[in-house]
Amino acid sequence: MSNEDDNNEDEEFAIRHAYEKYGVNGYYSHYGSDYRNPHESRLIEIVRQLVEKWNIKPTERILDLACGSGEITLILRQLDFQYVNGIDPYTSEAYEKRTGNPIHGRWTFEQIADGCLESEGEIYDVIICSFAAHLISPSYLPLVMIQLRFVAKKLIILTPHKRPQLSPEWGWTLIDEFVHERIRARLYTCDE
Repeated sequence: MSNEDDNNEDEEFAIRHAYEKYGVNGYYSHYGSDYRNPHESRLIEIVRQLVEKWNIKPTERILDLACGSGEITLILRQLDFQYVNGIDPYTSEAYEKRTGNPIHGRWTFEQIADGCLESEGEIYDVIICSFAAHLISPSYLPLVMIQLRFVAKKLIILTPHKRPQLSPEWGWTLIDEFVHERIRARLYTCDE
């Protein structure tokens, strides 16, 4: 194992410990402006793979859901993607600093469950949710997923876990899945 892997595991442990101490919302309220995903180097390769494997085009409109400090936005920018909007309720300052883009929205998963994205009127080709969907409260997960159907027809979830498991009743069908360096990538499409 490399020093970078050791550092990533240390950071991941520290974040998990902070989640236990503050709760997920509390952690990001305290540390969101300085947040960096400790798995960013591994995300670069998995995003490149999924763009090629799932034929995601640089002309497609992407929503970087729970965008953190902009890791996915920056990777897509390197791949010549032209239209990426980031939303995150806690890390907007970190996102704006790193990407040079204004944050598109500061909505929580609870607000998304209440329909804020649909009422905004923006439509995307693909939503990418990296290292965040497993943090959605189980009581909100069905509502969040149902609401996401109104703004995109494809959903990509990148997760370090097998969670979340999406139920077909929420309108998303699992099309493909692969794992790269312990990161799981799942492609879902929306029922018409």
